[in-house]
Amino acid sequence: MTITDIPDGFARHDRPSPLTEPWEPIYSKRTDKAVIIGLRLALPHTNSRGLAHGGLISALADNAMGASCGHVLGGGTRLLTASLTVDFIGSATIGQWLQVAPEVIKTGRTLCFAQCLVTADGIICARASATFSVVQKRD
Repeated sequence: MTITDIPDGFARHDRPSPLTEPWEPIYSKRTDKAVIIGLRLALPHTNSRGLAHGGLISALADNAMGASCGHVLGGGTRLLTASLTVDFIGSATIGQWLQVAPEVIKTGRTLCFAQCLVTADGIICARASATFSVVQKRD
């Protein structure tokens, strides 16, 4: 793979935010149960040691798990992160494909629970879990 290769099934992520704008391009792939997020690691994604920054990994994990909970809930709700835990298991370097693959554990009227694995070229570099408050949209 070259630095511009994007795995099959991924397209530009359709939920940009001011936080993630400097990290673009970010990609996503929807399944019936999840929104998987990925990007090709580049210099703006790294810490002073040239490794993927923990803040990047945390933010993308939060994004993917929240988007997946919203997807499973069928839309019509907003989700606010109530709790986020990230364990850093390995490292990721420039040029690798960083992928966040979430799993929605349980959804309810007021809370949603999810977990994910973060991989760099298929090797686990972090795992995360989150709890989201479900807020109904107002008319």
